[in-house]
Amino acid sequence: MTLPMSDPTAWATAMNNLGMAPLGIAGQPILPDFDPALGMMTGIPPITPMMPGLGIVPPPIPPDMPVVKEIIHCKSCTLFPPNPNLPPPATRERPPGCKTVFVGGLPENGTEQIIVEVFEQCGEIIAIRKSKKNFCHIRFAEEYMVDKALYLSGYRIRLGSSTDKKDTGRLHVDFAQARDDLYEWECKQRMLAREERHRRRMEEERLRPPSPPPVVHYSDHECSIVAEKLKDDSKFSEAVQTLLTWIERGEVNRRSANNFYSMIQSANSHVRRLVNEKAAHEKDMEEAKEKFKQALSGILIQFEQIVAVYHSASKQKAWDHFTKAQRKNISVWCKQAEEIRNIHNDELMGIRREEEMEMSDDEIEETTETKETEESALVSQAEALKEENDSLRWQLDAYRNEVELLKQEQGKAHREDDPNKEQQLKLLQQALQGMQQHLLKVQEEYKRKEAELEKIKDDKLQVEKMLENLKEKQESCASRLCASSQESDYPLEKTMNSSPVKSEREALLVGIISTFLHVHPFGASIEYICSYLHRLDNKICTSDVECLMSRLQHTFKQEMTGVGASLEKRWKFCGFEGLKLT
Repeated sequence: MTLPMSDPTAWATAMNNLGMAPLGIAGQPILPDFDPALGMMTGIPPITPMMPGLGIVPPPIPPDMPVVKEIIHCKSCTLFPPNPNLPPPATRERPPGCKTVFVGGLPENGTEQIIVEVFEQCGEIIAIRKSKKNFCHIRFAEEYMVDKALYLSGYRIRLGSSTDKKDTGRLHVDFAQARDDLYEWECKQRMLAREERHRRRMEEERLRPPSPPPVVHYSDHECSIVAEKLKDDSKFSEAVQTLLTWIERGEVNRRSANNFYSMIQSANSHVRRLVNEKAAHEKDMEEAKEKFKQALSGILIQFEQIVAVYHSASKQKAWDHFTKAQRKNISVWCKQAEEIRNIHNDELMGIRREEEMEMSDDEIEETTETKETEESALVSQAEALKEENDSLRWQLDAYRNEVELLKQEQGKAHREDDPNKEQQLKLLQQALQGMQQHLLKVQEEYKRKEAELEKIKDDKLQVEKMLENLKEKQESCASRLCASSQESDYPLEKTMNSSPVKSEREALLVGIISTFLHVHPFGASIEYICSYLHRLDNKICTSDVECLMSRLQHTFKQEMTGVGASLEKRWKFCGFEGLKLT
């Protein structure tokens, strides 16, 4: 088969416009022995962009780049490209899954064979529906073949070399909507949805946690196995779950009650183990807290040493020998170290404050717990007496009903009473009298318990009022002590010679320390006191503070607290007691 060509490089130019490498007719680079008369290499058919099997779809062309289409030669017709200056042919919106195209502008003398010859280069044709009005519908096997067919829209077709009007036409190719295409597309979408659901279900099943194993049904053999597992600490949780399921299922009956009681008893034996484990964990936590506190105190000591180094470097002896940049760095480092030290110091003080609050809360809780236990005991006794009173009342009503029934039976019988019935009536009357007496005693005891309970509540209110009065008295005594110290009429020289406070600074220290120790009723160590004073003034010395407190024996006293390794000296405020002695 030979096809005449007007230009031997036409296909190379067309393929270059499509964004492909310029190839010869046989798909190879253009050779020097190319014969323009044949238009092809010997024994090799020509390659065109529309050839089936290549899948050549024109790439997206930029809007500013003009598309140059070339002449396409077929066996029975020739396709001439449209004017490149004209706008591209309009198309409708592409239907989903479109495989059918509408072809209009066919020649009047065009046959189905010519249509197949032109469009079979785009791909496999499944069906052609030709109309008498110069148009047809072509259905392809795949969707991408429709894009190849749209490439031919706008071409002028000429049958052979005839110039007759009936042998020419302008092709218009557009998308067509077909039920078969829509049905196949919906089937494909449903298949993809099924695959997606299956994939999600498989993923959910893979991520779903495994279900717990089913609990076996109760039998004597399974009961013995579970009883053995209950004695083992490692298998206790599994066995107790099985026991719970059996009890909820209603497996307990008269025959299996002893077995279930033994299993419940085995479960109860683990309570002591769990309590011991909790105590061990609490002990570990306390040890960890103590280690943290010790480590934090060691860190604070090192911070104090670092800050002392910075302060010593800031003195005039060494400060003059540093450069300006070095002085700036030292001052910045000193501020940072002091801030970090203060943060850690506040943290340590907070830990100690929490410990002291816990100790005071424990003492308060002990006193309140004793009162609450007494009240709860009285309340429980009163409730028990109420229940007993109700039960006795119900019994009394039952006896009365029995007596009335016996009297009714006697009236109906109209005969002499038997001695047995008289004895029964006497016994019932005696029992009724005894029950009435017992009921009266219970009511009297109930009233007495209620009076005791009200009395205890009144005592509790009085104790609370006394505590409030004591607190107010302490505050008033402290204010009076301050006022009396300010309004004393002794001469200044006499007081300076007789008092152990030698300066106004020491007096201020005494006031601050007294306030601090008054807030800490259990006392505080000298290091704790000095750490508080260092926030106010870094120049305060620990030895001076301790010497000042030792001189004021009626204001401060030192005590030893703790046992063994935790033995510690603590200072306490005793000004209220010393005021009475002096």
